[in-house]
Amino acid sequence: MRVILFTGKGGVGKTTTAAATAVHAARAGVKTLVMSTDAAHSLGDALGVGLGGASSGAPVEVEPGLSALQISPPHLLGESWRVVQDYLLSVLDTVGIDPVVAEELTRLPGAEEIAALLELRSQVESGPWDLVVVDCAPTAETLRLLALPEALAWHLERLLPAQRGLIRTLRPAAAAAAGVPLPDVAVVEAVTGWQRQMRDVHRILTGDQTSVRLVLTPERVVIAESRRTWTSLSLYGFVVDAVVVNRVFPDAAAEAGPHTPDAWRASWNAAQQEGLVEVRESFAGLPVVVTPYLPSEPIGADALADLAAAQEGGADVLSPVTHRGLTVEQTDEGFVMTLPLPLAHAADLGLQRRDDELVVTVGEHRRVLTLPAALQRCVVEGASVRDGLLRVRFVPDEEVWPRG
Repeated sequence: MRVILFTGKGGVGKTTTAAATAVHAARAGVKTLVMSTDAAHSLGDALGVGLGGASSGAPVEVEPGLSALQISPPHLLGESWRVVQDYLLSVLDTVGIDPVVAEELTRLPGAEEIAALLELRSQVESGPWDLVVVDCAPTAETLRLLALPEALAWHLERLLPAQRGLIRTLRPAAAAAAGVPLPDVAVVEAVTGWQRQMRDVHRILTGDQTSVRLVLTPERVVIAESRRTWTSLSLYGFVVDAVVVNRVFPDAAAEAGPHTPDAWRASWNAAQQEGLVEVRESFAGLPVVVTPYLPSEPIGADALADLAAAQEGGADVLSPVTHRGLTVEQTDEGFVMTLPLPLAHAADLGLQRRDDELVVTVGEHRRVLTLPAALQRCVVEGASVRDGLLRVRFVPDEEVWPRG
């Protein structure tokens, strides 16, 4: 199964692009599901179908071979969160927090994002699809969404051993000493389930079947944000396999013929051509798909199919992803860990070794990497950023791994 996620700055047409891709694939014989993680829920509007009635969270058939899904967070999270929430409410009641306030405090942060990730996992693992197209939220929200599985699993893994130990041996004494109830087995089992599911989601998102496509318009501000997004996605281990440039105006001079072209459109033509040059230079090595600005808004499957047919350039929806994630290679001196960071500069980069982890920071984004066993017995000798790659050099720690 192939998974393609579309994201971009708000207002660039990512929902329309995702929907057009899904319609085009389905009409080519690829059994396709298109789903949205965007809280705006505009996917149904683009397809011209009602998705709000799917309260059970079931996909709605748009046409043969194409289904669409609007996510229902309460349905997906259900009892597993209620078990944890009841425990938190009991703790807050013990310390005298007003019940109404406690109810608000225990609402699950990021519930829609977690629900979207769990639904994506479910559809990939058990759905009848050849292709799952995901209309993601604008870039900032998407980066938080895609970083969530690894980060949440990391925190849960550190929480669970301590809680298991308390429940097994210290529950009565610890509860009495703390003055608050300790979580029971059901709470720990719920958290354990989330940990496992988040690891599964992260495996899907960073696997060879999944890629991200950046949607943008040929404008400087949008291109600049898209460049940063490419770097940040690569930091978290996600592969961008194409760039879609939307809303490119027809050539005013060509349409005017022997007449003087409209000055307003001619000015936009010139600015957009400069933007297209910048896009191709910025995202060198990636396919660039150019989508013209059509005379009318593409609403409904037929209009979306026309939009897909009008695109120039292309990226096969079923072609396998050449994964370019984190790698570790052994050298004569030790090891080199390589992480793709396209368009990153050394001035934007921060590295910190913390026990068995390496914290990599690019701008405002941070990823905590748990080092492989071999690198845990090494020290960092140096790092460099060149040709879109972060290379970190490790040499064996003489105290724990004496040389030959």
